[in-house]
Amino acid sequence: MSLTFYFSTSPTLFSLGIETNLRLQVFSTAADSQTAIEVKIFQGERELVEDNKLLGNFNLVGIPLAPKGIPQIENTLDINADDIVYVTAQGKATSEDQSMMITSSLGLSNKDIKHMISDAKKYTNTDKAHQELIEEANKGESICVDTEKAMNKFKDQLDAAKSNASVTAEQIKEKISEIQQALLGLFQKVYEKRSTENASSKESMQGSEEKKE
Repeated sequence: MSLTFYFSTSPTLFSLGIETNLRLQVFSTAADSQTAIEVKIFQGERELVEDNKLLGNFNLVGIPLAPKGIPQIENTLDINADDIVYVTAQGKATSEDQSMMITSSLGLSNKDIKHMISDAKKYTNTDKAHQELIEEANKGESICVDTEKAMNKFKDQLDAAKSNASVTAEQIKEKISEIQQALLGLFQKVYEKRSTENASSKESMQGSEEKKE
């Protein structure tokens, strides 16, 4: 019995799930002028990073300065016949690369694996709803950041047009701040709910083990 392997460069969401040998995924940066990226490898069946087991992580450095989304980083995950996992990350525009080897299902018993699969089925709808919420919130936050950058870049033109504009730059900044605060509130509610569900899941597992004893 085995679990799906995942790449992730996000603190909350996965980028790729694989069940077969040798898969490649191309990542990029999440911020302007980002020169390093952390790659994490998880195993599990849930939609969000925090509900799965972290197997290992490493940093790829030396990424050329560029706007976010421009650099291309290739991540390759290869599973051999002995369930040994080899992970490699390499920048397309550089010779920089990092790699690591992981033992499949590291530290997980068959009981742990069965429990993780059971939880994945139990929380399927809830997990998908949380995933969609986080994705849309991330899009909203990205729009806010890009809008603020554009306003700073074209500040002179905005200032010159103030007298004829029905909306001022200050009003836009105020709305951006309101949206960012609302997004933080949404994330807080998501994490609080996840914590409650995880605690309930652990209690359920402990109860099952006590009954067996």
